[in-house]
Amino acid sequence: MTSFARSRAHPRAGARVLAISEWDQAIAVARRDPVSYVLALVHMEAGFESGYSTGEVWGYPESGPLSAVCWAGANIVPIIPEPDFSPSERSDVLESFSQLALRMGRRCSSIVGPSSDVLALWELLDGSWKQPREIRPRQYSMAITQPPRVAPDPRVRYARSADFDGVFPASVHMFHEEVGISPLSFGSAYYAARVQELIEQRRTLISTKPATNCGTPDAPDAPATAGRVLFKSDFGAVASSVAQVQGVWIDPEFRGRGLSVAAVAATVVYGLRDVAPTVSLYVNDYNSRAVAAYRHVGFEDVGMCATVLF
Repeated sequence: MTSFARSRAHPRAGARVLAISEWDQAIAVARRDPVSYVLALVHMEAGFESGYSTGEVWGYPESGPLSAVCWAGANIVPIIPEPDFSPSERSDVLESFSQLALRMGRRCSSIVGPSSDVLALWELLDGSWKQPREIRPRQYSMAITQPPRVAPDPRVRYARSADFDGVFPASVHMFHEEVGISPLSFGSAYYAARVQELIEQRRTLISTKPATNCGTPDAPDAPATAGRVLFKSDFGAVASSVAQVQGVWIDPEFRGRGLSVAAVAATVVYGLRDVAPTVSLYVNDYNSRAVAAYRHVGFEDVGMCATVLF
């Protein structure tokens, strides 16, 4: 990890909090690499359009045209497009963002983005913020713009409101596996609303095991139960011509049967057809099975991300 000196109390050019009316400039910076910065673009585009946001955007330099920005909300995302900066200039940008972050205190649940910038920013904050639960230093950023190389699973479809009772526990299980804590710890109503929102926006895809009849000898005409969710994926972040796939999950009982490749291929088909011309995702490098599956589908490596989880 590169060492970024703390000795300069005042970097050459500082950063400042931008007014929402200025966010169009920040969006233009982030759109230079929309795959890397789609998580931030989702919030910045919505905030600029509505005039309201629960997060902030920090701009660098403090005066003059913006060359780098940072989204600061539930996540912190440093946005320093390549290849505009020398190592020393990049150091100044990250130092400026760290000064704002230290002044305001930690309010985020993670720092996310290109690996070198995320790890360097955390190095500047380490010792002042509480220690993270986990640091994931190597996450492949992948993207696909062409039809998948394998046949899609025809059983994959958009989830409907009637599927909520199957999608919700699958989503909880996925989140707990991926993040290490239950999403219900933040409030079950909040997470349920998010799952329902994705379903209503046609952003959740599923395949299900065929429904079974609930009838009993006393009630032979009882309605069939909803099919059991075997596969789930979400277009969890959609902005600036990119649909980022999140929440990919296979029922543990059905793992190892080769379901994921065709199901992910179906996700790509829906994404390219209905959502955006680029479908992206990022995956931990140690998840070799998932990495191999995504590459088999046709995803190509486009960068390396990192996540610091609090």
